[in-house]
Amino acid sequence: MARRTKTDPPASPVPDTASPRKRRRWGLYIPFIIALVAVVAWTGVWIYAHAEAGRQIEAGAERLRAAGYQVSWTQRRITGYPFRLNITLTNPTIREPSGWGLAAPRLETQAYLHGLDTWVIAAPVGLTFTRPRGGAVNVTGDIIHASISEVNTALPNFSFEGTKLAFAPAAGANPFALTAADKVQMHLRRGPDDQAAVMLKVDNGKAQLSGLFARMAGDKPISIILDSTLSNISAMKGDSWPQMVRNWVAAGGRMTVREAGVTAGDVMIGSNSGILSVARDGRLSGRLDVNLREAPKAIGAMVDTGLIRQQAASAAAIVASARQGSGNTAQANINFEAGQTTLGPVAIGPAPEVY
Repeated sequence: MARRTKTDPPASPVPDTASPRKRRRWGLYIPFIIALVAVVAWTGVWIYAHAEAGRQIEAGAERLRAAGYQVSWTQRRITGYPFRLNITLTNPTIREPSGWGLAAPRLETQAYLHGLDTWVIAAPVGLTFTRPRGGAVNVTGDIIHASISEVNTALPNFSFEGTKLAFAPAAGANPFALTAADKVQMHLRRGPDDQAAVMLKVDNGKAQLSGLFARMAGDKPISIILDSTLSNISAMKGDSWPQMVRNWVAAGGRMTVREAGVTAGDVMIGSNSGILSVARDGRLSGRLDVNLREAPKAIGAMVDTGLIRQQAASAAAIVASARQGSGNTAQANINFEAGQTTLGPVAIGPAPEVY
């Protein structure tokens, strides 16, 4: 039997065990795999939305062309990955059959991928609107943008805003009432009971030199406001502006005026009450209860620009003077009937044309 020596290691009381296996590292990769799958899935959603947007634009343009509209653009570009759709149209033009049109060198639209029922629209280098009889007007400004929401409804909500705007008639076009405005706003909002609210506001406008506004305001600013409600709004549809208005009137459509007016320097023509519609000849019909400040000056300006007949000027001035209170403001009513405009009992000229 061998003896242990001092250099021999002590005997182990427990037998050796196998070394533990290293833990798998799959758990570290799982979050990255999930993120990669999410990115791939989201990319697929964006690519589908990109293709669908292009298809909808083409289909919408074809529907308008079939209805008699002129619709065109020279280039279309869709970007915005990963969270938006940015659609840029170069030289877009749309013109409806009766002659109203809109064009721009570049139109930019944007919507978030999770909210494609709301779009923001901008014309960064200006736009041009065309009047059926007056011709084209070029518009430039610091900001020209709009928004449209609930696009899948029969009447989407619409807003327009422009700041530091300049209006310049194109070559051969008739003058436009304004040459500039600090701010222009227009809003269309759908309401209950088949109604819609319409609001237009112009702040600190400047009139073209030979027009009615310039004769009333001189070198002072001009402000315009219209706040009204349209009934039976769902009937306002058709292939052209005149047809839309005819269908709306046939369904009983009316405009209820809550506030309307023009302030041109010291002259003010305003209304807080009225019901308006459109007659068969396309001219305005209905009644407005109005306040006239500096009425003689306003009447004189309307005579000079042909809005009031010369032979009616004296009678209109008498009516305004008779209804003037202690201040320089007269209260009267303006009626649009049978194609004529009357101030009280005095026929002063033709009713404004709607189409």
